[in-house]
Amino acid sequence: MKFIRETKDGVVILLYVQPKAKKNAIEGVDEWRGRLKVKIKAPPVEGKANKEVVKFFSKLFKREVVIVRGETSREKDLLIRGTSKGEIKEILKV
Repeated sequence: MKFIRETKDGVVILLYVQPKAKKNAIEGVDEWRGRLKVKIKAPPVEGKANKEVVKFFSKLFKREVVIVRGETSREKDLLIRGTSKGEIKEILKV
């Protein structure tokens, strides 16, 4: 899985975020970009979509989540602290 990388701090997931969706959802892998595609309800205004991404993944993995790259882009790198690549794969079922 190219979109999941293990680091000393946890796991980094490469995301492609689509804001202003009807509901928050993981859409699967965007093969062209090599990223996990995620739909988020919040608009990309004043950091609302970023906050929603962090909240969505924090609930999903029950871990601390931080955006480490892509604050102003649809392509984001998300660090999930204190987890492993295997645990991420199991939860995402990809």
